[in-house]
Amino acid sequence: MNIQPRSLAATLFPVGVLLIAMASIQSGASLAKSLFPLVGPEGTTTLRLLIASVIMLLLLRPWRARLTASTLKTVVVYGAALGGMNLLFYMSLQTVPLGIAVALEFTGPLAVALYASRRPVDFLWIGMAIAGLLLLVPIGATSSGIDPKGACFALGAGVCWALYILYGQKAGAENGIQTAALGVVIAAIVVAPIGIVHAGTALLNPALIPVALGVAILSTALPYSLEMVALTRLPARTFGTLMSIEPAFGALSGQLFLNEVLSLTQWLAIAAIITASVGATMSMRKGAPPLVAAD
Repeated sequence: MNIQPRSLAATLFPVGVLLIAMASIQSGASLAKSLFPLVGPEGTTTLRLLIASVIMLLLLRPWRARLTASTLKTVVVYGAALGGMNLLFYMSLQTVPLGIAVALEFTGPLAVALYASRRPVDFLWIGMAIAGLLLLVPIGATSSGIDPKGACFALGAGVCWALYILYGQKAGAENGIQTAALGVVIAAIVVAPIGIVHAGTALLNPALIPVALGVAILSTALPYSLEMVALTRLPARTFGTLMSIEPAFGALSGQLFLNEVLSLTQWLAIAAIITASVGATMSMRKGAPPLVAAD
């Protein structure tokens, strides 16, 4: 049986789609930061998740999902992890440049990839990741150090991202893309009380709706849809390798939209984390969960 090679267009299409998804997520994060002075990161996260949940409810109709007691528990943890990841990531952006926040957050899926492989070569990737973190996280008084509190928020978002991947894989096995809609709804339910307590009636300001809608589309609805297209057309290893360059997208987006200029040391640190992520993904054993963007 002759197997026809894929055309160049068929090969490049999912790659281009995934790059657009990453650019969309980081552009959405830059836009979200403009809401911080008005409703804070807590209120911004609430608006994003509430609007995104409405969009995804209409598009995906998750009430059709078949849920048992076991899968419901998994979906709840998945949604709570998604909410915590979004909230902690936005909290970190108050004091940490976007590119650095993404790099620190990326240690979560990197840890998942390393755990899924556990080969001798992974010690090299662990060493590179640690080197990148040491260059980023402020230990002692350094000129290029970042805010410790913001760094902790970003690392906490990474922990939530790891849980999001692990529980999302389990939850998605039974209900597919409808799991994403359920997760966003649960995330909104988890985060909304925090946002309401922090921002109060400011969340009801109609002037916020256009920007919040843009954030919800750019950061959630559009990239999630594009990622599903890419996932069905790319091997998991290729998908994960491409996702590994997201910290660079974050740094570029921060520089373009937020005037966040990074030092050479910080760029080297981001490069080290990206290299570690690419290496861990390439050595990942078959069947391991791919990295999924979910900022």
